[in-house]
Amino acid sequence: MIRSGIVKYRRRLIQVLTAILYNCNFIGFAQGSLYKGATKGICVPGLNCYSCPGAIGTCPIGSLQSALQSYKFRFPYYILGMMILMGVVLGRTICGFLCPFGLIQELLYKIPTPKLPKNRVTRVLSLFKYLVLAVLVIIVPLAAGYPGFCKYICPAGTLQAGIPLGLADPQIRGMLGALFTWKMIVLVLIIAASIFAFRSFCRFLCPLGAFYSLFHKVAVAGLRVDESRCSHCGACTKFCRMDIKVPGDRECIQCGACKEICGCDAIRYSLPGRERIR
Repeated sequence: MIRSGIVKYRRRLIQVLTAILYNCNFIGFAQGSLYKGATKGICVPGLNCYSCPGAIGTCPIGSLQSALQSYKFRFPYYILGMMILMGVVLGRTICGFLCPFGLIQELLYKIPTPKLPKNRVTRVLSLFKYLVLAVLVIIVPLAAGYPGFCKYICPAGTLQAGIPLGLADPQIRGMLGALFTWKMIVLVLIIAASIFAFRSFCRFLCPLGAFYSLFHKVAVAGLRVDESRCSHCGACTKFCRMDIKVPGDRECIQCGACKEICGCDAIRYSLPGRERIR
């Protein structure tokens, strides 16, 4: 139990430090202004709004949509290359360790209320994020010329950019209309869902998690199951709050909780190929 507590503490510390690092332009919150330094052109691994007053980098999903809007003039080699590189190296470890909005959801889930257990319905709903990725992140920017996910859904954008900028700048506040009202409704619903269902946005809606999950079999960083040690008791899957079938699959955020519960010491972080994933 002590070892498990240390592992949880380390992961939480990394999550907090990551959120601070992504948004360390603290003066921006006070002034209601955006950072425009050299690092603003660099993609951070996790979901973090470009328009957040504190952001010193750019969001990969937002950047991908912007790049796809101008595909007729320039193919988005840089952003796709960066996202693929992060997917190959880290995969959904980014979701478990390096995503500020994932941290927010985990903290909301700690509020003492009845919780919705994962089930067949949640496993089916976990496929919906791939539809969000395909339609709002790829098809809408290509066909309609605007960032569908950022415009209609992204809760991180509303929380990190819309609300702080609206509070800091009366002129921006006066321009907020029906679309912002819709985004606030979406944000409230996602926050409420996160209280009752573990990381509900990550599981059902997040297109970035959907993208990184495509690399779960080849990602350098990740959990592997040692078949020679595994007793196939299923404790890891039952204990995990995500909709996984086995540790390290496409729904696994690599948090390591299953590693601590495994009585056979069959789950570990290692390079792909050294231990076969079921």
